[in-house]
Amino acid sequence: MNPKDDQILSYLTDMDGVLVHEDHLIPGADEFLAELRANEIPFLVLTNNSIRTPRDLQARLRHTGLDIPEESIWTSALATATFLHEQRPNGTAYVVGESGLTTALHEIGYVLTDSDPDYVVLGETRTYSFEAITTAIRLVERGARFIATNPDATGPSREGSLPATGSVAALITRATGKEPYYVGKPNPLMMRSALRRIGAHSRSTVMIGDRMDTDVIAGLEAGLRTVLVTSGISTKSSVEAYPFRPTVVVDSVADLIGRTRHPFAD
Repeated sequence: MNPKDDQILSYLTDMDGVLVHEDHLIPGADEFLAELRANEIPFLVLTNNSIRTPRDLQARLRHTGLDIPEESIWTSALATATFLHEQRPNGTAYVVGESGLTTALHEIGYVLTDSDPDYVVLGETRTYSFEAITTAIRLVERGARFIATNPDATGPSREGSLPATGSVAALITRATGKEPYYVGKPNPLMMRSALRRIGAHSRSTVMIGDRMDTDVIAGLEAGLRTVLVTSGISTKSSVEAYPFRPTVVVDSVADLIGRTRHPFAD
């Protein structure tokens, strides 16, 4: 069977660069999601950012004009909590991060402590402190397992780039010699946990993203077909720099309106 003839039954989509840009709606994103709902196509909105809870992100997206329920938002913090719950239920962790991560860990029954924790869990935050990073280094040195929500080295802001989880993880790694296990994109683990969340199968699911180095490769390695939109980071010309390709490249999700069941049809 030609895979282009397969009907798409569900979608995973990145958030920033695909549906919104900073605090502004990307034109067509609202119509695209409305079409998914009208056709009863399950979807999850994914983000590597672990700062906010799904409820916080729901409010942020509503402000841009997108009404997305909490249960349709999947963050690297939730994926990390799911991973830890499967690996070591009711464990302990020292967390460097914000409410999105601490809430996710509390909800799976984890105790947050700096006293001989099972894990050091590093997430995104805008208030990294020397004291917290020093504590994390010492705990990793003493044997705590090192987990990070995502490997992104920088994040965007109106003033320019901000150091993100990957940069701080590199600092801890340099001090301890221990590499973290990254749960978020491009780890296909995040894709698979998202698929389980909505009861979807990789064969009939599409991943939409704006980055070749996280969204597309994560989707590819999880067995999904992929759509790269050029409304965010990657461009049509930058695709050629990678040894892998998305299934299709479009300008934005607006180009998928009217063909959500068959986005790869000629």
